[in-house]
Amino acid sequence: MSGSAPLSHWQGSGAAPTRLESLFGSRVEPCFIDRPRSLHQMLERAVEREGQRCALVCGEQRLSYRQLLDAAAALAAGMAAAGVRAGDRVALLLGNRIEFVLTLFAAARLGAIAVPLSTREQTPGLRYMLQHCGAVLLVHEAELAPILPPASELPALKQRWQIGDGALAAGSTAYADHVLSSTVPVAEVHEQDTAVILYTSGTTGRPKGAMLTHLGIVHSSMHYALAMGLGPQDATVAAVPLSHVTGLVALTTTFVYCAGKMVIMPAFKAADYLRIAGAERISHSLMVPAMYKLCLIDPSFEQYDLSAWRIGAYGGAPMPVATIVELAEKVPELVLMNCYGATETTSPATLMPPGQTRAHNDTVGQPLHCVDMRVMDDEGRELPPGTLGEIWIKGPMVVRGYWDNPEATQANITGGYWHSGDLGTIDEQGYVRVMDRKKDMINRGGFKIYTIEVENALYEHPSVQECAVVAKPCPVLGERVHAFVGLKPGYAVTEALQAELKAHCKAVLSDYKVPESYTVQSTALPRNANGKLLKREMRDQVAHLSPVLDKRA
Repeated sequence: MSGSAPLSHWQGSGAAPTRLESLFGSRVEPCFIDRPRSLHQMLERAVEREGQRCALVCGEQRLSYRQLLDAAAALAAGMAAAGVRAGDRVALLLGNRIEFVLTLFAAARLGAIAVPLSTREQTPGLRYMLQHCGAVLLVHEAELAPILPPASELPALKQRWQIGDGALAAGSTAYADHVLSSTVPVAEVHEQDTAVILYTSGTTGRPKGAMLTHLGIVHSSMHYALAMGLGPQDATVAAVPLSHVTGLVALTTTFVYCAGKMVIMPAFKAADYLRIAGAERISHSLMVPAMYKLCLIDPSFEQYDLSAWRIGAYGGAPMPVATIVELAEKVPELVLMNCYGATETTSPATLMPPGQTRAHNDTVGQPLHCVDMRVMDDEGRELPPGTLGEIWIKGPMVVRGYWDNPEATQANITGGYWHSGDLGTIDEQGYVRVMDRKKDMINRGGFKIYTIEVENALYEHPSVQECAVVAKPCPVLGERVHAFVGLKPGYAVTEALQAELKAHCKAVLSDYKVPESYTVQSTALPRNANGKLLKREMRDQVAHLSPVLDKRA
């Protein structure tokens, strides 16, 4: 780091040489000198080094790196035949499966932009994102066909390719029919070009399309690999959604960079995870703390040989001390490493140095090799070490901006520094503490939920006069969604109405955003003298409610 910011463990380690480079027209960032120049080149390098090594496992399917490259090339030929060109957007509405990775690298071969979408999204959100990015091709799960917007609402979308069992949906063709035996040349891309658009929720309720570049994804993948000492001998399990930045970058592209093995789980179940970890000699994991806890309490934990497990990374929430202690007892070779980052930072900005988790568990570690992190006041002035302010993050992995949204780009990125919206401190040793969220957000087991989006959905129901959504503490997921609702005159507080509100939200929101508990009243919600809703008072109320556990845990 420059200026008065302390140097972190990672920046002092000298693991890989860097140099300053001019990026995106107005930024100067430290960059790794020896690096792949695109997602496709990252895969090519893995094939050159470890072509016969296993790259992907999903159920009975196994692909070597050579097979992954060849399969992506065959799919790219099909995309090109369908009219996909460099710069076009290819949307992926896919769960955790090998075809997700194939489609990602097929798009990269053509210089097209992949747009992963959450399989938990509902029709209104899909409509907005597909319209906003102007996707020309959508690859979707067969079971999700019923929630796809009609073709009349998506004039740019020329093709829909369906994967999975079941009859073809109207307007879709079979994915397998587009895998050709021919090949197409690898497109020339600039590493500062957009490789992926990931939509993130915004405080206005409209998601923003963060533009992840080839350069940013390469640097984040290298950050993980260098900090964790990952190589071809390592194996991981993708138990988090591949469509999120953690699954996409922390797992998929990181393990392609290091030519390791990634086992894909369609959905996380502790017993299945432990079975796979033992059978596949898993050495690395990156999950939310709740997943580690669920593994520990599973009765099958002691049945498997987990001696290869050496890196246990986590993020999205603090790791409870009791969980740290129990993991140390049961898997003594496991090194726990807290991570902190966001979609806009292409995943990691900090990592916990090895062996420091217990001593610094109240922190998220230290800034990584090419990361400049500062704590700023509301006027954009740097604060002294240990002083609470907003965390700003800079580096080659920070996105170039938001797709077709210059206003959001200008408001959120200043001189290359992304305004995280998180309140925190950096101490004299460079350890970063995230104290609170400046933006009003709920963290449900690592899934980030902006309350304004849920509130906007509730306001669409005819009975709602006013509403406020707050976090309800949960011992497993950290937080769950609780809604306070003030009814309009003429509506009564009944169980039927609460069920109706929940059904309404379920129809328009991703399932993890739907409130799981409600306080419905005919009286007004608490406000201060200025008329502002007193969310702190409401949080205090729900803190005393019994935790609610349901099948979505």
